Amino acid sequence: MLSIHDEYHLYLKLEKGLSSHSVDAYERDLSKLTVFLKDAGITHEAATTDVLRDFVIEIANIGIHPRSQARILSGIKSFYHFLVYKNKLDNDPTELLESPKIGLYLPEVLTTDEIDAIVQCIDLSKPLGQRNKAIVETLYGSGLRVTELINLQLSRINIQEGYMLVEGKGSKQRLVPLSPTSIQQIENWLLDRNLMQIKKGNEDFLFLNKRGAKLTRAMIFEIVKVLTEQAGISKKVSPHTFRHSFATHLLENGANLRAIQQLLGHESITTTELYTHIDVKMLRNTILEFHPLNKKKI
Repeated sequence: MLSIHDEYHLYLKLEKGLSSHSVDAYERDLSKLTVFLKDAGITHEAATTDVLRDFVIEIANIGIHPRSQARILSGIKSFYHFLVYKNKLDNDPTELLESPKIGLYLPEVLTTDEIDAIVQCIDLSKPLGQRNKAIVETLYGSGLRVTELINLQLSRINIQEGYMLVEGKGSKQRLVPLSPTSIQQIENWLLDRNLMQIKKGNEDFLFLNKRGAKLTRAMIFEIVKVLTEQAGISKKVSPHTFRHSFATHLLENGANLRAIQQLLGHESITTTELYTHIDVKMLRNTILEFHPLNKKKI
């Protein structure tokens, strides 16, 4: 018979369709609550709203950042939603729990000049230089998540038509356009890739390491870190920064928020709004230029 934790694991993996990375994150958050309840001699099913509120207070008191607190609480709520869904509980004790105030989060964004600087510092004379250039151009040119990038398959890329089939969160697929620059850099990389000895089972993956195997998330983070340092950029840059920058630059140049939502693969427009860093100065200039009250003064 499966334990409650094993059932929850299968629920996240199979019914929710989450990636292994996301499942691990949810289970790590739940383990924090498990330790707390075990020390108190209380089972998950017997925990009341007051007990869970004490848990929230405790993780706040030990200095965990409000954003991390909110993430942990989200994981706990997911678990209790599962218990109710599986008829193991009649009522959800987390319904009345409030997330900590975390304020407006504006992700780091690169300017076009900074992105150019990163691209320019890539040494194409090195064996994997062209691969790294194609990676950066694809991250920024299409706004992909890291997992989407490393799982890109040649059989799902249509160079002639300029689009690729991407598998996002929850195994949901979407068509994503490729910019002319991305296409050119991918084609250049394929010339080098075709000369490689590719490990069995990795033949269809677009981006490979020097041993001919699929890249990992950690490798992409390391590539971006090294290139950012070489470009002399002091901002905290990760692969996701290119995704934020992609959305921001589209928005600033007049793209519709709904279109950006589709490109990023977001189910909710609210999520897209969090990804797009809207510059206050840009908004102010928009009001001054387009609002009818200001036009009267011109």
